[in-house]
Amino acid sequence: MKILFMHAKSFNYEVKSEAIGSPEPLTEDNRSASVTNALVAFTCVEGDDEPLEPLVRRAVEEVLDVYRKVRASNIVIYPYAHLSSNLAPPELAMKVLRGIADGLKERGVKVIRAPFGWYKSFSIEIYGHPLSELSRSISPDEAVVVSVKRRVEEYAILTPNGELYDPKDYRVKEGEEDFKALVEKEALGKELPGGRPRYLEYCKKFGLEWEGLSDVGHMRYNPLASTMVDLVSLYSWKCAKELGIPVLRVKGTNMFDLADKAVREHADLYGDRLYSLKVGKRWYVLRYAACFQQFAMIKDWTISYRHLPLGVFEIADSYRFEQPGELLLCFRLRKFHMPDLHILCRDLHEAMEMSLKVHKKIYEEIRKIGRDYVSIYNLTRSFFERNKDFVVKLVKEEGKPVLLHFVEEGKYYWVINVEYNIIDSLRRPREIGTFQIDIDNSRRFGITYVDEEGQRRHPVIIHAALIGSIERYIYALLDTAAKMEERGEAPRLPFWVSPLQVRVIPVSKEQLDYALTIAGKVEEEGFRVDVDDRDESLPRKIRDAETLWIPYIIVIGADEINEGILSVRIRDRRRKVFKMTLDELIQELKTKIRGYPKIGSYLPERVSRRPLFR
Repeated sequence: MKILFMHAKSFNYEVKSEAIGSPEPLTEDNRSASVTNALVAFTCVEGDDEPLEPLVRRAVEEVLDVYRKVRASNIVIYPYAHLSSNLAPPELAMKVLRGIADGLKERGVKVIRAPFGWYKSFSIEIYGHPLSELSRSISPDEAVVVSVKRRVEEYAILTPNGELYDPKDYRVKEGEEDFKALVEKEALGKELPGGRPRYLEYCKKFGLEWEGLSDVGHMRYNPLASTMVDLVSLYSWKCAKELGIPVLRVKGTNMFDLADKAVREHADLYGDRLYSLKVGKRWYVLRYAACFQQFAMIKDWTISYRHLPLGVFEIADSYRFEQPGELLLCFRLRKFHMPDLHILCRDLHEAMEMSLKVHKKIYEEIRKIGRDYVSIYNLTRSFFERNKDFVVKLVKEEGKPVLLHFVEEGKYYWVINVEYNIIDSLRRPREIGTFQIDIDNSRRFGITYVDEEGQRRHPVIIHAALIGSIERYIYALLDTAAKMEERGEAPRLPFWVSPLQVRVIPVSKEQLDYALTIAGKVEEEGFRVDVDDRDESLPRKIRDAETLWIPYIIVIGADEINEGILSVRIRDRRRKVFKMTLDELIQELKTKIRGYPKIGSYLPERVSRRPLFR
């Protein structure tokens, strides 16, 4: 079988006359068609195209692969005998073409199949990107092999003692409930529990929203949310610098030319998850993470073995063409911010040693917010067998079992890819952090370093998201708050990332000037503070501050001014009120913020001077 693919901006055909003695019957639906943004598959079924079932199955996969890469809206299966001189009998050809169309429809694709055995006129306007014209040749032998070698997912459970178990045979121990949820979902294919996650209400509270005027899956951030995003961004850079190696911070563009071989090959690894766009006559891809830009930059550097291991960091606006039904606010987006760290290492041994540090740091960060990960190790079986001691070291650092997922040899650019999942408040695994050991991309992009003997070598590259994407880290914080509320606690954010850290509330207008003075002194120390100067009752002001989870609420009346003592309601101490001096309060705030970034408020100091956010 031969297939010529054309990604058509527009395509139309019309039946003219019979081409064979017994052509396929015509209907109102197949007599003519006119479509836009279509993948047209000009298909020729050949005389030796048997057995049929594996051949059709393979053809469906080939067509789907191209369809997803070009992001067409529909597919046209068009009989085209001119691709071969060795034609199959009409009955066989019609059976194959119907099978391909039916197989694609079963996969949820809109398909038009032109009738077989007729002369037809057609017109076509082709997009000009590198994937707009492709051909495939599928032989019966190749199709049979694909059918026989259809991969069955292989999983195993590895304990910190190095013991391996089949997931079906593993007995979950006390305290391993989160790991059980991961195994049931990933390895045993059990349905996830449903329900609306509570954190979505929190997103609305802090202004983490969908942007309705953009493509689906894109977010917007009001001043409260912007504060959180910028703080987490600063923190991700701080985490990268704490690994104990030199780390260089870079910035770059987010759009790369698909005509470049390295870019195209790397883009092919992500298939239908990539955004692409046409500018003039050229096609570009929006970056999936920071890889394109960092690799394009690093290849131009002169690097010595003395510099390694060397980190390169960027907070990259990243784009993934997630399906509409998969989108979830803050968690699964089409556009997000990835604090992407790549670490260049001399060889695989150094990369494994460095990965242990990365692994430890990833766990250290999630445990700071009171959570823990359960992990999936995606790796080849050969890598595991050669490096079991290394894998067991990773598991020992976790202190609990992990789920191994064995992938096909040579399919990916990495040899191990660790996915770190929290189990959310609805008992579903959610991937946050990750790292990979990449053995291919330095060759693909021409990245080298000079070794001790003056020879150029390709480094091994670690990809790491120490805290996950900015949005997913915020998601983890909000889901943690949801778990607090389930336990009957006041939900809250860590002090350092709370959009507003202190609110000063004067009981009446007579105390406003004093309240502004107190707020000014707190602000001088670098904390985000405001003053509720509205003409509202004291209970209403306190309730509004509690609604925004403000960690410290200071109420100032005549007694506080006379005594020089502040009445401070502290959220993480069960909202109890404590008497303290201003110096005592500032000292407590400094203790809380130690080791975390500080930025000023993105809002006016007085609450009365702000618009209402819906």
